[in-house]
Amino acid sequence: MFSHGADSAHDAGAVSTGASGVPTRFVWPYGGKRVYLTGSFTRWTEHLPMSPVEGCPTVFQAICSLPPGIHQYKFCVDGEWRHDERQPTITGDYGVVNTLCLTRDFDQINTILSPSTPGSRMNMDVDNDNFQRTVSLSDGIIQEGPQRISEAAIQISRCRVADFLNGQTGYDLLPDSGKVIALDVNLPVKQSFHILHEQGIPVAPLWDSFRGQFVGLLSPLDFILILRELETHGSNLTEEQLETHTISAWKEAKRQTYARNEGSWRANHHLVHATPYESLREIAMKILQNGVSTVPIMFSSSPDGSYPQLLHLASLSGILKCICRYFKNSQGNLPILSQPVCTIPLGTWVPKIGDPNGRPLAMLRPNTSLSAALNLLVQAGVSSIPIVDDNDSLLDTYSRSDITALAKDKVYTHIRLDEMTIHQALQLGQDANSPFGFFNGQRCQMCLRSDTLLKVMERLANPGVRRVFIVEAGSKRVEGIISLSDIFKFLLS
Repeated sequence: MFSHGADSAHDAGAVSTGASGVPTRFVWPYGGKRVYLTGSFTRWTEHLPMSPVEGCPTVFQAICSLPPGIHQYKFCVDGEWRHDERQPTITGDYGVVNTLCLTRDFDQINTILSPSTPGSRMNMDVDNDNFQRTVSLSDGIIQEGPQRISEAAIQISRCRVADFLNGQTGYDLLPDSGKVIALDVNLPVKQSFHILHEQGIPVAPLWDSFRGQFVGLLSPLDFILILRELETHGSNLTEEQLETHTISAWKEAKRQTYARNEGSWRANHHLVHATPYESLREIAMKILQNGVSTVPIMFSSSPDGSYPQLLHLASLSGILKCICRYFKNSQGNLPILSQPVCTIPLGTWVPKIGDPNGRPLAMLRPNTSLSAALNLLVQAGVSSIPIVDDNDSLLDTYSRSDITALAKDKVYTHIRLDEMTIHQALQLGQDANSPFGFFNGQRCQMCLRSDTLLKVMERLANPGVRRVFIVEAGSKRVEGIISLSDIFKFLLS
């Protein structure tokens, strides 16, 4: 996975223990000041120094040339004997030690990967092969199949992503040209959602001219909550009132009721925003920690921050695009990108049969009522839900932003949410002749479990895409879901 030439191998702490052996990388990812490696290949008498990985001072490595066979090894960390609990172990003459099985010569350096179960099995990742070999030490049987990537490789990748994001600022997200639409808080709610639909945007910042500040965001969730209010308490907020009912009135009335669902509009909280001087890592963490999809980037020359300039709406997809663009042509610096997504602890997957802790994925049928779909979106706290047939094959997806289609021609005034299906709701925003379930746009982004992390990230970097559905080849049966927040929680942990 980590390709190095002879010179770089030497720099990383390469040690030759034989004239013709397999170059093998050992990694200690748990920190320390002085770390040494010893094992059966040194006859337990020589301690080989391990070097910190550049940019990751808590990760130490050494590269040894070993003959094929079974080897035992252990680490000495600041004078204390340690073993890696995430790697295969056995109890031997030197206590609990890690084990390594080399079955043949590889042309490139091997990276030790975490086993599915500690003890009897050893998993290794080969640089020129996305799928690893699992070797049974007890019976010598070799099984082919994808295995989980090691914690060491994950930590190295996280360090390099963090270094990159810390070196970039909000200015790097600003497009060469473009527009940002903001809405006045005194606009009627109905007109506001019509604007969102016509402009094809899911979120808009709210401007309070009296206070001279941006005070919040208007999102599809607001429209969902309004429609549910109309459905259940129509007498409290009629369609006629929506003609004059302003955004500020709606927000104020619902501030307490929906505080947990409204992100930046939580009671007693200011609008979550960023300055162009903040690093991309800081901006990404703001989005994740506050549970919002968008953070306005604003600049103000006034000491009190009044009358700020709205420069851009930052999203995780924009930040992810920067990561993909930077590392795509230098994947050697982030080798995890070439790994199949099924080997990475990432996303939500359909539980295996018999798994007592597994939770089924939230999925919808085409004939599900719009009311049930909206309730599920709110309760699950997700941006979209896959629509599947009776075999769980992917047909389409229903997302929060699709709700704004009901603002067109005031459709919401003459429908009932519990009588309209999501199939019918989606047709409102599509051409009348469009078939149900289409994959040629950006609505349904699909990948296979064998696709690389880079491919999934590039799909999620497209504007408007929040989730990628992992499907079975051929049948398009949904096997898992990877979201934007999944990617960033994984990379920034």
